[in-house]
Amino acid sequence: MFFIIGLGLCDEKDITIRGLEAVKSASRVYLEAYTSILMVQKDRLESFYGKEVIVADRDLVECGSDEILKDADKENVCLLVVGDPFGATTHTDILLRARHLGISTRVIHNASIMNAIGASGLQLYNFGQTVSLVFFTETWKPDSFYDRIKENAERGLHTLLLLDIKVKEQSEENLARGRKIYEPPRYMTIRQAVTQLLEIEALRGEGALDADKTLAVAMGRVGGLDDQCILAGPLSSFLRAPPDAFGPPLHSMIIIGRRLHHLEVEYAEVFAEALGEAVALSGLQTDGQAREEIRNKGRKEGKERWRETASKVYGVVLD
Repeated sequence: MFFIIGLGLCDEKDITIRGLEAVKSASRVYLEAYTSILMVQKDRLESFYGKEVIVADRDLVECGSDEILKDADKENVCLLVVGDPFGATTHTDILLRARHLGISTRVIHNASIMNAIGASGLQLYNFGQTVSLVFFTETWKPDSFYDRIKENAERGLHTLLLLDIKVKEQSEENLARGRKIYEPPRYMTIRQAVTQLLEIEALRGEGALDADKTLAVAMGRVGGLDDQCILAGPLSSFLRAPPDAFGPPLHSMIIIGRRLHHLEVEYAEVFAEALGEAVALSGLQTDGQAREEIRNKGRKEGKERWRETASKVYGVVLD
């Protein structure tokens, strides 16, 4: 049997009981390690599972599937996936390959960013198409994501943005020369994402995004318990906050649609206060009572700006 097992979003303890049973029964256990990352190293997984975990990079999953699927018709083989198994088309592809080889397959689901974004307070049925935002280069700035955001906006729907990660990537020169030399891992930040969004808006000029009038939610390490970070406000406020305000990666964003409900506004007020505080304290050297006053003022301003924009721009009726 070939298993694809969702690990959830945080650490080794997020695996389901059914998933853990499958892992313990397996002769080989692979960890897919390039479409997303877990918040712990693989040795934590090995200690908890009592099994060796083989890291499967892009080359192995996409080009070496025969190695992963070897003997899976005679014994149990597991592929561990951060989040849910169907969060990436890569996993669908390897399931199809297994079927073509006559190997029995089983998928064990888990939480993913696609449903955990409900932590933002935004209602899941008000979301439209999810889009990926990739790192721009000097010569490559794809803007197809803009059309998806615009289509969602025209329907009043929220847009989940999955921010790019680069793990075990080669430079253009090393790729061209066939050298197996890899770049350090990179993870797109909220500030990078907002900068790219507004850059494409300036080029396209179609009004899907506005620095001061488009509300958004920034989310870091969703599902990460104490590490989880959520901030909310206009896009421009994210550029004024210090980089460390968003916590460590992975980051994702939500562009809020006009079908915004008053309960969504109310729930996210605390996240708007947090962003207002981060902006107010950015670069501040003052301590003591003065700092506390500035902090409280920032929280108040963040909440007021959030509610004002929701009311005047989005047309939400608030008490």
